[in-house]
Amino acid sequence: MIMNRALQDYTLITGASSGLGKEFSVQCAARGMNILMMALPGSFATGLAESLMQEYDVDVKVFEFDLTDRMQLLEHLNHILENFEVSCLINNAGIGGTAAMSESSMEALDQILQVNIRSMVQITQTLLPHLLRQQKSYILNVSSMAAFTPIAYKTVYPASKAFISSFSLGLKEELYGTAVSVSVVCPGQMMTNSSVSARIIKQGIRGRIGLMSTAEVVRISLQKTFAGKAVIIPGAWNKINYLLMRFLPLELKLKIASRVIRKDMVFK
Repeated sequence: MIMNRALQDYTLITGASSGLGKEFSVQCAARGMNILMMALPGSFATGLAESLMQEYDVDVKVFEFDLTDRMQLLEHLNHILENFEVSCLINNAGIGGTAAMSESSMEALDQILQVNIRSMVQITQTLLPHLLRQQKSYILNVSSMAAFTPIAYKTVYPASKAFISSFSLGLKEELYGTAVSVSVVCPGQMMTNSSVSARIIKQGIRGRIGLMSTAEVVRISLQKTFAGKAVIIPGAWNKINYLLMRFLPLELKLKIASRVIRKDMVFK
């Protein structure tokens, strides 16, 4: 279904040029939504933007910078508030990593916190007064199935995703009765880039159970977001996994999830 939107009405997508973010950009454009793409420098966002404008007759603006640069983020947000009407915010940008805590650098850990948590909160808080003025607006935050259990060797990543889920649900309740609808999506395994694909292939049948394409995850996410769904868990296997995780004792699910990661790790 194509959504009729005024020319000045935009959707802001972070991490918009690759993986899940690229698919969000494509499917939002296919719905007739104008897009503000936030992406890392050198991520080919400009080429994607030009392609989307030609194919779907929408307007796409590109902001290439590092979300961990607080000053640049604030400057771009102020520019957006002054020049665009934003009715949908998709906080998709996120990074992870697998390593023992004792072998992780503080810089790497801080980068996860900066991208997954701080920039997401700053973007949301800065745009919120603007979104509240719209007739109807939406916030979709991308969490993960990893949010539902702690995981050894990934310690900071699932904790950051749990923050996103908690933040989203708290904000949704806070904004009840306003123009803003808040949703959080918790995808499972997807082949979003070459390194992730290689890891999933290495896992064999175990890795492919419940595997979903980015296109299907985004289709479900957008559909449920615009329907006002609070928590979105794409795919039947992920729903089953979520229910199992709810009833398993914490110690047991921690050991199960951590054992999987431990097997995938290569100790140097």
